[in-house]
Amino acid sequence: MTKEQFDDLLSRVGPRIAKRNTRMRAAIEPGERLCICLRYLVTGDCYKTIAFSFRVGVTTVSNIIGEVCQAIWDCLVEEFMPVPTKQDWSAIAEGFLQRWNFPNCLGSIDGKHVVIQAPPRSGSKYRNYKNAFSIVLLAVVDAEYLFRMVDVGAYGRNSDGGTLNNCPFGEDLKDGKLDLPGDCVITGAEHLGKLPHVFVGDEAFPLRRNLLRPFPGTHLSRERRVFNYRLSRARLTVECAFGILASRWRMYRRSITLSPEKAELCVKATCILHNFIRVTGRHTGARPVVMEEGEDELVLHDLTQLGTNNAARAAIRVRETFAGYFSAEGAVPWQGDV
Repeated sequence: MTKEQFDDLLSRVGPRIAKRNTRMRAAIEPGERLCICLRYLVTGDCYKTIAFSFRVGVTTVSNIIGEVCQAIWDCLVEEFMPVPTKQDWSAIAEGFLQRWNFPNCLGSIDGKHVVIQAPPRSGSKYRNYKNAFSIVLLAVVDAEYLFRMVDVGAYGRNSDGGTLNNCPFGEDLKDGKLDLPGDCVITGAEHLGKLPHVFVGDEAFPLRRNLLRPFPGTHLSRERRVFNYRLSRARLTVECAFGILASRWRMYRRSITLSPEKAELCVKATCILHNFIRVTGRHTGARPVVMEEGEDELVLHDLTQLGTNNAARAAIRVRETFAGYFSAEGAVPWQGDV
């Protein structure tokens, strides 16, 4: 984050986090309060270390982090992570077509387990499949590595598919309340008819008409292998976004020793700050991974089935149509070795 970006951020959240002076003591300035919060998000240091660095109390650090994270989310979310309109979804689809050669794609969806300290008397609710305690960050990412939707706080024991089904985004997606663009014809493949706009995910998600997952199994036809490659190529945007997030905000490299509620605030703050930094366009740190033509190292050749996902016939037909398109009209030169 550059000085200009910090000043911009302070101008947005400063009035929200400012405190009044009292007879007993002068209030901590908004700039210092923001620095304390960002110091925790960037390093993940314990409260005592941060308190010693800024010469404030440990309880003061704890209160500041919660208040400032909430203020960052409230002040930035409307501008940097608004609810997409139909025009926004269409622009996202155009971005995936131009940059990732995947038509009618509205975003890449995946879940990230954020490791936390085991909450008291929580039983096994937060224990995930890696025997760690975590909360789930479910995100939809566009072609430019921007978070378009996040849902934070699901129990770590839940699968990505279960988290999607239980979150508001998943319910709206299932009920058709997201104001998505209508079915349309892909240019150059008019004979396929109108195809729906879809999200792409890995094998942890269910197959739906508007949510595509890879073909399961190892002994696949060439057409299905090509589809899995093209889908995994588009799905890399969410993996890259998570990588950028963990690289920039080092609290993700440690176990977060906060309550689940405060950890949720910190995760939401880092997600919206991720968008803020990328949109303002002055960041010069780590660059996301961008696949160029001929780079097949990140291809998922053999995807195994992790569970039973019974899909409707319409969803199966949509996936088969996309598979046929990627091996014919939508083929790209560098998929020949798949």
